[in-house]
Amino acid sequence: MSPRLLAIVLLLLLLLCAALSLCVGTSDLLSGPEALRGALATAGLAAPLEAYQGIARLRTLRVVLAIGVGAALALSGALLQGVFRNDLASPGIIGISSGASLGAALAILAIGGYGPDFLSQAPGGVARVLVTACSFLGAMGIAWLVTAIASTRGRISVPTLLLAGIAINAVVGGTLSAIQHFALGDQNVAQALFGWLFGRLEDRQPFQIGIVWIGVLGAAAVIPFVARELDLFAGGEDDARALGVDTHRAKVLALVAASFAAAVAVSVAGQIAFIGLVVPHVLRRLGGARHGILLPMCLLGGPVLLLGADLLQRPILGQDVLPPGVAMSLVGGVFFLLLLVRNRGRLEAW
Repeated sequence: MSPRLLAIVLLLLLLLCAALSLCVGTSDLLSGPEALRGALATAGLAAPLEAYQGIARLRTLRVVLAIGVGAALALSGALLQGVFRNDLASPGIIGISSGASLGAALAILAIGGYGPDFLSQAPGGVARVLVTACSFLGAMGIAWLVTAIASTRGRISVPTLLLAGIAINAVVGGTLSAIQHFALGDQNVAQALFGWLFGRLEDRQPFQIGIVWIGVLGAAAVIPFVARELDLFAGGEDDARALGVDTHRAKVLALVAASFAAAVAVSVAGQIAFIGLVVPHVLRRLGGARHGILLPMCLLGGPVLLLGADLLQRPILGQDVLPPGVAMSLVGGVFFLLLLVRNRGRLEAW
């Protein structure tokens, strides 16, 4: 498929998924036309609804957040797959998701009464900012730790990076399990942890959505500076270096952009797996492996997958929809197994 045709198809699918997501919700109070009008009113492009404008606003914020989160995770996955030269790489591989969840969990414990009194008495708005900030710091801190372990003499060893990510993910996962175990007796804390660990797109404030979009735009700004270099990485770092590529600079730029995009997404929406794995792989098959084309396409493909998975479960489950992290794990887990089977030979060589 030509890149232009693929871009048009993805854009149309994104518009369709966004419109359907606005029209379909857990409440039947709004008709489709009213929901669309409410979305325009939220953006200041139409007069507000006489009733239920609040519901329309919540749906609009949810869709805008889903688009940003999907774009950030897909772009992050594509950058990491380019650096690792492996289709099985994803944001979770260097501990971004687990680090964000650990930071959020510690903040939730502190706010829930297991920390200083002034934190447990903080207003709701301050509590949201604290959880988001701690989640972001946890994601970036773990990503930095994994990268530091894998760096020797100013060079980043990709195999060491992968192994360090696996080890630290195991340690952080055990810590999160311990936190959940001790928090089971406190219903409010346990419910907050559940919402974070399984992903959540509802009840997010505009400033949190803005944070996600800052991450998307910041990571997208790196694309012109790393796209050609990632293409040359496909032949190996030695060949890329022989062609004049500063491989260390390219890897650092790509890793920082990927970590930043995934960190802001997870710090706001919680853990949503497999978008960074599935989307780049599918788009690479459809539109080619050139990163100058692949990376921008991921900004459209990620939201399509996230919104599409959410929409597909609604006719089956009705109002009792699964959290986005659970839905994506069910879809992405099957895809990952199929991808693993097809790439066994390449994995042995790698």
